[in-house]
Amino acid sequence: MNQADTLEKIMARTSAQKYESGRHSSPPRVIAVTSGKGGVGKTNIVTNLAYALARKGKKVLVLDADLNLANVDVLLGLTPKFNLHHVLLGEKKLTDILVTAPGGFQILPASSGIMELAELKEEQKLFFLSEISALGNIVDIMLIDTAAGINNNVIYFTLAAQEKVVVLTPEPTSLTDAYAMIKVLSTLHDVKRFRILVNSAHNEKEALAVFRQLTLVADRFLGSLSLDYLGFLPYDSKLPQSVRAQRLVVDMSPRSTISGKFFDLAERLVQEKPDNHTDGNIKFFWKGLFNM
Repeated sequence: MNQADTLEKIMARTSAQKYESGRHSSPPRVIAVTSGKGGVGKTNIVTNLAYALARKGKKVLVLDADLNLANVDVLLGLTPKFNLHHVLLGEKKLTDILVTAPGGFQILPASSGIMELAELKEEQKLFFLSEISALGNIVDIMLIDTAAGINNNVIYFTLAAQEKVVVLTPEPTSLTDAYAMIKVLSTLHDVKRFRILVNSAHNEKEALAVFRQLTLVADRFLGSLSLDYLGFLPYDSKLPQSVRAQRLVVDMSPRSTISGKFFDLAERLVQEKPDNHTDGNIKFFWKGLFNM
């Protein structure tokens, strides 16, 4: 049996399981948060946004896609007994490793120090996606916190999502690496739409200036792309305080400026229509896998 035949059988089985349950009438919205550069605040953004979305009644799942350097559980002060390494070894199913975070959203925790997970094999990708597709009936929104860099795993998980959010800060290196990520995804994988979120800006004027710089370079060298300004998150001293306390800022300081921005961003995502550049079911995961 070739890989395509295996794909079709898994898709048929998981699709049947999903819709026979009747628990979820529409596919989950999947958003990858990426950057190309580490240290821009992706994990803080994903976890605080997940909390804010859960507070608005959404069933949210966070996938820690930094498979060998886990961050999400550390940020939240959690110590999961099992993680994605156990799933890829075939010892556990994804439903066995789910962890409930403060605020009520779910986490699929990654592992730390397992170097073989830095580059997944094709059969591991196929197995992983067959497992994750079965979660479609219990999730409204999945947020993928990608690793730093532009390695195969980062590209793989970013392509697997319907929506790609690229995070950058006002630092020149962040701008360069965000552009590099967009260039790889657009030129090698034909991704044409990106959402841009500027983090740690002093104000919206600075954030818009960073966004304009990125769009000017992309327009000049990459041609017809859609770069949508998703907004900005300001620098707020409450955020590093919450990190040191291993708590989410939206929980620890809900009335802070940064928390208000997270709740505003969550409200925007809830109110808008999801990206319709997908065929409406779990197949978008498989497209990401086989187009690499």
